[in-house]
Amino acid sequence: MAGLQSKGRNETDRVVAEVEASFSRQLAMALDSFWKSDARNRILGFAFALVVVILATVYGTVQLNHWNAPFYNALERRDLPAFLTELRNFAIIAGVLLVLNVVQAWLNQMTALHMREGLSCDVVDQWLNGARAYRLSVSSALGVNPDQRLHEDARKLAEMTTSLSIGLFNATILLVSFIGVLWGLSSEFTFKIGDWSFQIPGYMVWGALIYALAASLLSQLVGRKLSRLNADRYAREADLRFSLMRANENLEAIAVTRGEATERQHIHDSLDGVLMSIRHLALALTNLTWVTAGFGWLAIIVPILIASPAYFAGTISFGGLMMAAAAFTQVYSALRWYVDNFGQIADWRAALMRVTVLRAALTTMNENEGGTGRLTLARSEDGTLRLDGLEICVRVNGDACESAFHLKERDVVISAGDRVMVNGDQGVNRKLLFHAMAELWPYGEGRILLPEDELVFVPQTSYLPEGRLRSLLTYPSLSAAVDDAALVSALQTVGLGEFARRLDEKGRWERILDKDQQMALAFANILIRKPRWLVMQDILEGLEPETESRLTKILATDFAETTLIYLGRSHAFADATGARAVHLEKSGHAQA
Repeated sequence: MAGLQSKGRNETDRVVAEVEASFSRQLAMALDSFWKSDARNRILGFAFALVVVILATVYGTVQLNHWNAPFYNALERRDLPAFLTELRNFAIIAGVLLVLNVVQAWLNQMTALHMREGLSCDVVDQWLNGARAYRLSVSSALGVNPDQRLHEDARKLAEMTTSLSIGLFNATILLVSFIGVLWGLSSEFTFKIGDWSFQIPGYMVWGALIYALAASLLSQLVGRKLSRLNADRYAREADLRFSLMRANENLEAIAVTRGEATERQHIHDSLDGVLMSIRHLALALTNLTWVTAGFGWLAIIVPILIASPAYFAGTISFGGLMMAAAAFTQVYSALRWYVDNFGQIADWRAALMRVTVLRAALTTMNENEGGTGRLTLARSEDGTLRLDGLEICVRVNGDACESAFHLKERDVVISAGDRVMVNGDQGVNRKLLFHAMAELWPYGEGRILLPEDELVFVPQTSYLPEGRLRSLLTYPSLSAAVDDAALVSALQTVGLGEFARRLDEKGRWERILDKDQQMALAFANILIRKPRWLVMQDILEGLEPETESRLTKILATDFAETTLIYLGRSHAFADATGARAVHLEKSGHAQA
């Protein structure tokens, strides 16, 4: 059984590593998520409206740039009527641009909203698809605390994709529009050295290109580590939030055992990791600021310096100088978009990597399961549940299956209406058999043939979602499908009649109810669902004798037509139901 459990995991790890290392794979994964999203058409509609608004804004900006020449020339001539006329023109152009800016801001927000809706829903749907979330949690570090990727990283990716895409498009349109304007203005520049005069075609354009290229190259050199540092910070933030959530969910146990100091130290350790990553990020951003801020301040005077030789030569007017400087600023601003947004682009790439890596791991899990050396799960043709030649691998270390266990009875057939109790050697992890039957644990050999009827699985620790009590009683179905009389009857049967008046009460029921009450509530849920097949894992162990007696009586009387499979050692269950025993035992050799 060497490597039984590693085949699917290694394949998933390989795909994750490829996506993590390939920006093109990350983009392809993100585009696939977008194209399959229900919000796709809405996003495309808003994107089209944004394109129209941006084009109109750029046209208005070009008109505003042309306004510079007559305005400054009027000032130079001290021509008051012309000056007032240009003020009126400015008011019209600026008013239209203001309206366009407001419309664009609203469209930006709506696009980001629907982008997040589509991305978040897609990633959550992939996560809670079948048993992927659980399988990932036991096979990869990605599944230990994925909430950072599902929530914060998805939010940042959606919002930053919108803002950066709009910014890049806007910069591109500005560049295309103003580079022609700047080239035309440069053609009027004549330089004089003594009696010799000459022109440089596109002089101001080349100046803007060289200046922006220098800024971009220096920004790339100084900020090349930002993507990795951002990704590391997000990972550390996830660890801290997980530590806080874990402590919050176990406050009672921590308080009873006086473990506050230890938990505080664990949280401080996680916080130290966050702070260390922020320090490294802060240093990198500070270094980058030297470049971005430095080139930004120089940009105030650089266009005037570049155009000043032509002005002092007397070949252009003061208005022409200011118009050329304004056009240079627009071209340079468009060209330096990458410089101004380098830190944000690095942040976006980090979020893109973390979200797409998680999605890649989730979407490849089912594809990688099955085949040689894996448990075969299928549906039986005769309505029975069969465990044929079953051997389950206990994953211990890396790629090696270092231990395993199997059923002493090599071929077990469980027919409808049977009562079966599965116990076994000390140290055998019956929970893995429970998970294998629930199609959660695929590591091992042999076949599990399940009946066509739905199997209801009851774990040792039941899940109580936050919400109304009536919702818990019918989970995972909707409570509206069950009348109150059935809910009250189920509560009374399991000994929770005092809660019948609290059906609409919301609360953290895992904290309100003690262990026995929680298991009784799980039985009430089962009574309402009326399953044909019921598989239980150690649910009676550790209960009070009165509770154990009541619940085993319910199993014997209220589930007379239900097939009962109990994984555990419960004499009460065996006595009440007359269950036959099936044994698990350790395999006689370690698996390498």
